[in-house]
Amino acid sequence: MAELTAPDVDIAGATAGSPPPRRTRGEIAKRGLSSPWASLVAVILAVVWTIPTAGLLITSFRPAVDINKTGWWTVFTNPDFTLDNYKQVLDTSQTTSLTPYLINSIVITIPAVLLPILLACLAAYAFAWTKFKGRNVLFVAVFALQVVPIQVTLLPLLTLYVKLNLNGTFWAIWLSHTMFGLPLAIFLLHNFMREIPNELIEAARVDGAGHVTIFFRMMLPMLKPALAAFGIYQFLWVWNDLLVALTFAGPGTATAPMTKFLFDLTGSRGTAWYLLSAGAFISMVIPVVVFLALQRYFVRGLLAGSVKG
Repeated sequence: MAELTAPDVDIAGATAGSPPPRRTRGEIAKRGLSSPWASLVAVILAVVWTIPTAGLLITSFRPAVDINKTGWWTVFTNPDFTLDNYKQVLDTSQTTSLTPYLINSIVITIPAVLLPILLACLAAYAFAWTKFKGRNVLFVAVFALQVVPIQVTLLPLLTLYVKLNLNGTFWAIWLSHTMFGLPLAIFLLHNFMREIPNELIEAARVDGAGHVTIFFRMMLPMLKPALAAFGIYQFLWVWNDLLVALTFAGPGTATAPMTKFLFDLTGSRGTAWYLLSAGAFISMVIPVVVFLALQRYFVRGLLAGSVKG
């Protein structure tokens, strides 16, 4: 009787002589992205992307005379730094002071972020978990508003604000940013809510919870990633906005944000690079802090709202 022997098996667990297991596309892509060449390309891109910001930072600390004569890279051979640029930009007694505009930007941005989040939460819950006639048609209409260019709405809104005596006030800017941000906020939060298991909602209703209890005690705690994702996006958009400010802020400095100040500084003081660089870098600090504080929620919120559940 012939003795039965087990087939030879290699270290990968495959039978000797059989073709090697095929790698999936994900494994191939992961291996390519983790290769030394991919890491080198990523480092080069990061350095190239950072060079303009580094140049702006160095320029903001250089004296005005050096800025007009030489480039920022000469600081490595002839280092000369000063804080006079920031002192002049932040000094409230100077006509070139950035401080009033910085305060206006904060006053504009905070309500322009909170208002669309509040309204979008309520609307998204209604679209996701309440049944009413025409719900799907209305949701599609709200989603379609995202493709409407902002420039098309500026003139009708300006005419309306003038009739209501709102032009040149913070209310005009708050309402405009709220309206422009609502379609994306509703779409993002709606898709996030639809991913919540229906069993949780039904269990809460069996226990006697109404829509108010479900929304505040169940939905809001689970919406943190989506709220943070949209909050970062809305904050960066409003903080860096110039078009809405030029249209609705009106003349003067009463409601003008920081972007309008930098725009005027570029036009009226085109040679004052020492002021422009310092002001521009100050305008970058607050958005960077906000993004770093909420970045762990950013990707989770965008991915959760990117695909309808």
